[in-house]
Amino acid sequence: MSKVYESIMAGLTEAVEDAQSKDNKLRRRVVTIVPVKEYSASEIQAIRKSTGLSQRLFAGYMGVSDKTVEAWEAGKNRPSGAASRLLTMMEMDADLTKEFPFVKVLD
Repeated sequence: MSKVYESIMAGLTEAVEDAQSKDNKLRRRVVTIVPVKEYSASEIQAIRKSTGLSQRLFAGYMGVSDKTVEAWEAGKNRPSGAASRLLTMMEMDADLTKEFPFVKVLD
């Protein structure tokens, strides 16, 4: 048998033994995920302005169309899922676009 198989089997055996015993010896962790934030039009615009990007460049950075960013900032639509997570990251770190430059501005 391969070492990988033996390692997996040892781990499974250890987990079963721990689950069946009264004294839990294996470390347990509780993981929670922060809900996706809903952004208002003014919050999105403030985040975009903090990056120094135009709507067009911001859209390119976010991986959405120019019209999508326009709709977000007009309050017609709201970002969801990955776009909201990326906005949260930008809100936490205004230099994110400089640290991870998916859009390059030529001087």
